[in-house]
Amino acid sequence: MKQEVIRELSTPELKERLDEERIQLSRLKLNHAISPLENPNKIKVYRRTVARLTSEVTKRQKEAAGINKANNK
Repeated sequence: MKQEVIRELSTPELKERLDEERIQLSRLKLNHAISPLENPNKIKVYRRTVARLTSEVTKRQKEAAGINKANNK
């Protein structure tokens, strides 16, 4: 998933997608441990997607906290 697509998602959609991607990554890792995947690079792709989604969620949370702090001053 590209960064541009991630930025376009709303926050609830982003969190839902993050949960789905984490579950898929766990399944891939488990399947790879049982029998090798045909393309083990899929694990790397999912891991990076999870990282991108997590970064965007964190960024949005910090922005929201920054706005709230500015209103309290």
